[in-house]
Amino acid sequence: MKTHIQLLIILIGGFIAINSNSQSISKEELIFLTEEWTGERFEDGRPKLPDDLLERAKNISIEEAWGYLRNKGFNNQFEGEWLMLHENDAFVGRALTATYVPSRPDLMQRMVDEGHKNGRIGPMNSWPIDMLQEGDVYVADVFGKIVDGTLIGDNLGNAIYAKSKTGVVFYGGSRDLEGLAEIDGFNAFVKGWDPSYLREVMLSGLNTPTRIGKAIVLPGDLVLAKREGVIFIPSHLAQDAIINSEFVSLRDKFGHQMLREGKYTPGQIDTQWTDDIKEAFLKWLDDNEDALPMTRKELDEYMKERNW
Repeated sequence: MKTHIQLLIILIGGFIAINSNSQSISKEELIFLTEEWTGERFEDGRPKLPDDLLERAKNISIEEAWGYLRNKGFNNQFEGEWLMLHENDAFVGRALTATYVPSRPDLMQRMVDEGHKNGRIGPMNSWPIDMLQEGDVYVADVFGKIVDGTLIGDNLGNAIYAKSKTGVVFYGGSRDLEGLAEIDGFNAFVKGWDPSYLREVMLSGLNTPTRIGKAIVLPGDLVLAKREGVIFIPSHLAQDAIINSEFVSLRDKFGHQMLREGKYTPGQIDTQWTDDIKEAFLKWLDDNEDALPMTRKELDEYMKERNW
């Protein structure tokens, strides 16, 4: 009961988690917050989505993922209107979250001292970077601050990419656009670019729930960042969201091909399919089995539950 009351205080208080772990919550608390996830976890309790799912997620669309989540009742998982380091380079990964707040000298000094006592090294904005694993996306709320809210420059950008091989999503600013752009494979979604340094900002939550604009993010969420924006898919829904999106894509490819070949009319393809069209689609899947994004077994299991 005490642990759950502490979690409630964390959530109500804007996700400020101050304890002996230095801005982090315990493994048990993180498992409690993500209890629907039944797969592998990192040592700290964060859900560890499999690498093959991350790879498949690169090919799904924001719209398909958004529609799936809305149907599941998850209405606050998308944030748009970003400035992108590389506009056409999508990236995916597991969320490692950080929450920053305006600094207050007495509190900040205690938190820094506590962090150093518990093994943290250097300034607070480097602590999340030290925790990154390959396949992670550093997701940070900097309360929309751009001037003096620049979390990283090219030095920290290189450190992030060396560990994660992905990129960052910052609800705040960044600097050194030209230097960051030279990091091959790295991308950044930020709210603004500014040459200033990070000032009057302190880390209040590390690997805790956080808010990114209109979206709520938990550690371990699947991050899908594309030109339209960023969507955060709960870890326990990631596999189903991916195969749902892949199935919709297959349906669309089949429908487009049938329209080009004149085998069906738009009215037939754009409505509830008849049994004849369903049979033609199943045959098309057989003929294109080598190009399926999922295994045929996965697809067959999915279609058993699918309402066409």
